[in-house]
Amino acid sequence: MHKSKLAGFIIDCQTDDLDSAAAFWSQALGMQTSALPPGEAEKYVELIDPENLIHVEVQKVDHPSRVHLDIETDDIEAEVKRLEALGATRVAAVGSWWVMQAPTGQKFCVVRSCTAQFSETANTWD
Repeated sequence: MHKSKLAGFIIDCQTDDLDSAAAFWSQALGMQTSALPPGEAEKYVELIDPENLIHVEVQKVDHPSRVHLDIETDDIEAEVKRLEALGATRVAAVGSWWVMQAPTGQKFCVVRSCTAQFSETANTWD
């Protein structure tokens, strides 16, 4: 048995100016920016949801700009297998998470649980 739920959205930006991209999305969404630790700050800027319900990051990428969602879980392998049974495929392992592709072509990530109240709000799967 494991749990999972929508963690949030990652705004992938093909840009050389991550700070400007993050500033745009911060203002567009009405969310403050938060610097991440060294090693992550070169590629990511977190946007803070004032209600602490959803995780949003702006990410510097090499591929065309897009938005993708993250599914968070307390058991990555179990969640990946559950999604494969629904028709998703594994694309690449990145660090501790998986990039997946839905049967309809959208890419998304399966990541470690990170949002507040994960245990109370996540779906439980057998």
